Amino acid sequence: MELGKQRPVVYVVSDSVGETAELVVKAAASQFSGAGIEVRRIPYVEDKETVDEVIQLAKQADAIIAFTLVVPGIRTYVLEKATEAKVETVDIIGPMLEKISSLTKEEPRYEPGIVYRLDEDYFRKVEAIEFAVKYDDGRDPRGIVRADLVLIGVSRTSKTPLSQYLAHKRLKVANVPLVPEVEPPEELFKLSPKKVIGLKISPEQLNGIRAERLKTLGLKSQANYANIDRIKEELAYAEGIMKRIGCPVIDVSNKAVEETANLISSMFQK
Repeated sequence: MELGKQRPVVYVVSDSVGETAELVVKAAASQFSGAGIEVRRIPYVEDKETVDEVIQLAKQADAIIAFTLVVPGIRTYVLEKATEAKVETVDIIGPMLEKISSLTKEEPRYEPGIVYRLDEDYFRKVEAIEFAVKYDDGRDPRGIVRADLVLIGVSRTSKTPLSQYLAHKRLKVANVPLVPEVEPPEELFKLSPKKVIGLKISPEQLNGIRAERLKTLGLKSQANYANIDRIKEELAYAEGIMKRIGCPVIDVSNKAVEETANLISSMFQK
C-alpha cells in the first residue's frame, strides 16, 4: 500500500455482536498480500436511523458493508438504501438462512444473538464442571458458600458422579463426606437447608458397594470400611447431621445416578 494512502474500509454491521461477520471479513482479507483492510464493527444495529448513518459513513469512506442481520425488515432496508447510495454490500448470513430454511422446510427464528447465548450456555456448563472437580469431597469449604447445591452423605453414596452429572445441567455442586470422627464444615450449617441435599442408602447395599470397592483396590473385604456395624454407625451419624441441617434427603438405594440427578434437578427448579 502506498505511503499516505487510506486503507480500504469494511463496515461490519450486525444486530448482535458482529463477531461472525468480522471473522469472515478478516479471513477473506488474509488471502490478499497487501491486505491492510480496516474493519469498523457496528454491533447491535436495530433501527433504520443507525443504518442510514452507517451507509453515509461507508459512502464517504468509499467502503463496503458486510452484514449479519437476521431481522428481515432491517436486512431489506440495508440492501435498499445501500443500493440507492451506490454502496457495495455483502449479506453474509442471509443466503445461508434461506438455504437452510429451504432444506429444513422451517422458518428461521429471526432472533439476533442466539449463537452467543448458546456459547454462554456452554461456558456455564464448563464452569460448573470445573467447580464440581475443585470442590469435590469437601476439599475446600469455601465452595460450600459458592455452590448452587451441596450434596452430603457417607462415602460411596454417589456424591461425586452426581456432582458431575448435575454440572452438565449447569448447576454448581459441591459435596461433603460425612464421617463420625470429623465435624462437618461450619459453612454447611449457615446455608439455607434448601441448598443442601442429603443422600442416604441401605446398610446392606452400601456394604456390598464398599466390599467391591475394596476388591478393586486389592484390599481385604473384611476391612472396617466395609464392616456392617461401622456402616450403620456412619449412616446414623449422617442422618443426625441431616436432621440438624433440616435438609431434604434422598434415598439412593437401587437408584441410578441419572435418576437421582433428575430428581435433584427437579427439586432445585421448584
